[in-house]
Amino acid sequence: TYPPEINGVTLTVQSLVRGLGQLGHDVSLVRPRQPDAPDVTGGSDGADELLVPGAALPRYPGLRFGLPVYRRVLAFWRDHRPDAVYIATEGPLGWAALRAARKLSIPVATGFHTRFDDYLNHYGLRMLTSLAFAWLRRFHNRAQSTLVPTRELQEFLVAKGFTNVRHLQRAVDLAQFDPRHRDESLRAQWGLAPGDLAVIYVGRIAPEKNLDVGIRAFRSIARNHPSARFVWVGDGPARARVEHDNPDFIFTGIRRGEDLSRHYASGDLFLFSSLSETFGNVTLEAMASGLATVAFDYGAAREHITGPAVGCAVACDDATAFVAAAVALADDCDRRRSMGANARHALDHLRSDSVASSFADLLFQLQPVRSAA
Repeated sequence: TYPPEINGVTLTVQSLVRGLGQLGHDVSLVRPRQPDAPDVTGGSDGADELLVPGAALPRYPGLRFGLPVYRRVLAFWRDHRPDAVYIATEGPLGWAALRAARKLSIPVATGFHTRFDDYLNHYGLRMLTSLAFAWLRRFHNRAQSTLVPTRELQEFLVAKGFTNVRHLQRAVDLAQFDPRHRDESLRAQWGLAPGDLAVIYVGRIAPEKNLDVGIRAFRSIARNHPSARFVWVGDGPARARVEHDNPDFIFTGIRRGEDLSRHYASGDLFLFSSLSETFGNVTLEAMASGLATVAFDYGAAREHITGPAVGCAVACDDATAFVAAAVALADDCDRRRSMGANARHALDHLRSDSVASSFADLLFQLQPVRSAA
């Protein structure tokens, strides 16, 4: 998955591609072709690019998975042999890439970006979760290393039989996500007067995001702050239900680039009640934008909300504590502002060039595959 698709994986991979290019490395990108795009080799973000056939991902409109074009990838890498391969998604194209790399004895690292096994719980397929997790483990253990964004996930996967799991921090674009993008005219469009409270949610509006807890928190906030607005940035299969049940909420749809930056920075409080994230890039984006943040204590929140001065990381599954933390921040303007400023400063080390350099170092350490697929 890659832009123009919008999700945490796309932004992570794009950041790595750009970062490697800025460091002087040659990057080749193999990904599914978007609708109406030519099925040819081209270029994106400074990388050579091979676009391959894809198909729509069920229940995720706008996302596509690559078909298992093993022979095509094999021929491409024979003509343009890479020093290392990074596979970001465990779909059919990812399996084909893994097989081709092993055939050519090219070192491989994989990225564990999505808990596909956990997502099945939210779409009525709980009976398949054990099978899905075994499938994930088999895929990643055929590579020389699996890269994960948090120490917590690293420990979890090792305990579950994953081998050679390495920690690689996620970057955040500190130029794009910055408090200076705050826009009073945008806040006025939301119906806010100076001093009114804007609560923000950014992300996919979907069942796995535990949306009802965030809604409960806002309703509790609104009892003390009737002029507050809850602004939802994003789209997804649950949007129609949430919008129908909450006609007072503001739904902006998907936002990109500077427009997304304005929406983040124009908020006052970020509520992220999801419990299904592998990481949660939006938490970093909100913190970089200077927002006081309430999230559950795992993923990005556990990794980067290092104390109460930086944000509120609430014990997982404690919805009551989540609501209480949100209400307390809504009632304390000075604390929100101080927390937002501290959160911004806490992310200074996550610049894309620094993370890309660490990524390149990890790839250089990989050893060639000893056996063919």
